[in-house]
Amino acid sequence: MALDPKTLPATAAEYAGRDPRDILALAIREYGRDLAISFSGAEDIVLVDMATKIGGSFRVFSLDTGRLHPETYQFLEKVREHYRIPVEAFFPQPEAVEKLVREKGLFSFYRDGHKECCGIRKVEPLVRALRPLKAWVTGQRRDQSPGTRAEVPVVQLDSTFGSPERPLVKFNPLANWSSKQVWAYIREHEVPYNALHERGFFSIGCEPCTRPINPGQHEREGRWWWEEETLKECGLHAGNVQPPR
Repeated sequence: MALDPKTLPATAAEYAGRDPRDILALAIREYGRDLAISFSGAEDIVLVDMATKIGGSFRVFSLDTGRLHPETYQFLEKVREHYRIPVEAFFPQPEAVEKLVREKGLFSFYRDGHKECCGIRKVEPLVRALRPLKAWVTGQRRDQSPGTRAEVPVVQLDSTFGSPERPLVKFNPLANWSSKQVWAYIREHEVPYNALHERGFFSIGCEPCTRPINPGQHEREGRWWWEEETLKECGLHAGNVQPPR
C-alpha cells in the first residue's frame, strides 16, 4: 500500500491536529520497509521510540559527515543498542571530500558559507539514502526555524528529492510540537539523548558548525552562527526554503 500523491494535501489536513503517533502509525502502515526515519537528534529519537512502540517494519538511517562530535557517535551507538535496531550510516563520497579539502582547506565554510560542504557531506549521502525508499520521516518542527519551517505540514510530497516518475512522501509527525513537548516526552519515557544537550547544545550538527546557546536564544542560533539568521538550512530540507517574492 501507499498513499496517493494526489490526495496528500487532504491527508495532511486530516492529520494536521492528530497526535504524532497517529501520523507515524499511518506512515508505517502504508510503507513498511519502504519507509525510513532520518535520525540524528532529539526529535528523531522521539520518533524512533514511538515507532518501536507502534511496531511494524521501518528503517532508520543516519548521515555520518565525518565531522560529528564524539558525543554524537556515542549517542548513535547507544540508540542502536538500546532499541536493538540497525542504524544505517551513509557517508560522503571520499573523492568529493578530498577535493574540497585539497582546494579549500578544512574550514572553507567560515569563508564561503556552509552550502558547499553540506552538499558534499550531507545532501549527496541523503540522496543515496532516499533512493530505495518510497517515504521518509523527519523530526522537523515548525518553530525550529521561523524563516524556513513555519509552514511545514505533517505529510507532504517531497518535490526536492522525489520526482513524478518516482514520488517520495515526507512525513513530519512533530511539525506541531514545541521543543518543550519533545523534552517532556524524552524525560517521561526515559529516552536516550545526546550528552551535548546537557552542555547547552540544542540543535546539534557537525562539530565546527555547532555551538551551545545562551538562555533566551533561539535553538538554531547555535548553528552556522556567522550566517543569516532566518535561512539556516543545510539542504536536507531544501524544499522548505521559498524563493524571495
